[in-house]
Amino acid sequence: MTAQDMLFPAAPATSHAGPVPARPPVVGGRVELQLLTTLKCNLKCTYCSLGVGEVLGSQTELGYDIEQLAAFVDRHLSGKEVYVTFYGGEPTLNKRLMFDVMKRFPAFRYQLQTNGTLLHRMPQWVLARLSNVLVSIDGGEEITDAYRGRGIWSSVMRNVRNIRDRVGGTLTARVTWSNPQTSFEELDGLAESFDYLYWQFVADEMYQGDSVERRKLVLVQLIDKFFSRSDVLYPLVPLMGIVRNKLLPNRALELYAGQTQCRVSTHLLNVMPNGQIFPCPDMMYVPAMQMGEIQGNWLRASPLQPHADMPCEGCEALPWCRRNCMKNLHLAYVNKDERYRRNVVEPICELLRFIGREIDRHDPRAWFARLPLPLRQRLLDAEVYEYVEIMP
Repeated sequence: MTAQDMLFPAAPATSHAGPVPARPPVVGGRVELQLLTTLKCNLKCTYCSLGVGEVLGSQTELGYDIEQLAAFVDRHLSGKEVYVTFYGGEPTLNKRLMFDVMKRFPAFRYQLQTNGTLLHRMPQWVLARLSNVLVSIDGGEEITDAYRGRGIWSSVMRNVRNIRDRVGGTLTARVTWSNPQTSFEELDGLAESFDYLYWQFVADEMYQGDSVERRKLVLVQLIDKFFSRSDVLYPLVPLMGIVRNKLLPNRALELYAGQTQCRVSTHLLNVMPNGQIFPCPDMMYVPAMQMGEIQGNWLRASPLQPHADMPCEGCEALPWCRRNCMKNLHLAYVNKDERYRRNVVEPICELLRFIGREIDRHDPRAWFARLPLPLRQRLLDAEVYEYVEIMP
């Protein structure tokens, strides 16, 4: 018996019809290999979830080499469509790993998730190979600089403008919607400056007082603009993804096996610099969440799965939300963190249900019927859906 077998013994799988096959570590034909090149970062954003459990900055050197990674890919990902996200920390602080991986696996697709401050240092051949660059930013200049440091917003936006024509794929603004004072104008401005805008409701206690209602007012404006025209597509990924799921709910069943669309239950592998693999980058401080290792060349199914204590099955949003953030649900309902449930998870779920109702108010089927065919195709099959969580 191997070490991982002793740590994670397989439960007997039986039924009246005989043994039930074990669930595969990667469900379906695609896999997102998220490589944390380093846990070091050149910024100190106030809300960084990697700081939980003192993970942030704890690993700056790789514990595996490119040949060990290749052996892992050959054994566990053979025949899969692989797309790699370079993640951190700030991944561009370890450009050597990025270069080595892109050269060793030329057929893979690549995304870079970055704070954007060092984009000007990336070689042209790397930028040209990126299907998407996900740039973390918090809204307008005042809010972004408050979380990230003075002058960061201007530096990031300058870098984005300078590389825009040199990136092979798309540029996506990734907003952690932390501040309830974030305005429609700030988010709308980012939608105009990037190919796509993705926002995520912050998993922190930022929903007190009237902050949920403030966000709802902004959401109404965003959704109104989304449906205001049918000759262009307002490139807000959460709204695009939710509308797609409402129109064609089978897409979530096909692409994510009906599970959470952040893919932590099906085919997202987060590889720490030390070679350990976890399903969720926000839970790498939990040893029980480990699902594999590069050096030992082993992989098991994600332990972050739907649970009977999660309330999703009875929720109106399930057909298009598909459980959203499994980490949030696990902490709130499986770990029984009542404070986290009340102050974080329930407000986010309320906002998601609100988005769904506001979308329905605009009759999305009739709107979709007016779209030209190229915009219909983009709404249904945008490649960016594979690089972000879709749900906010």
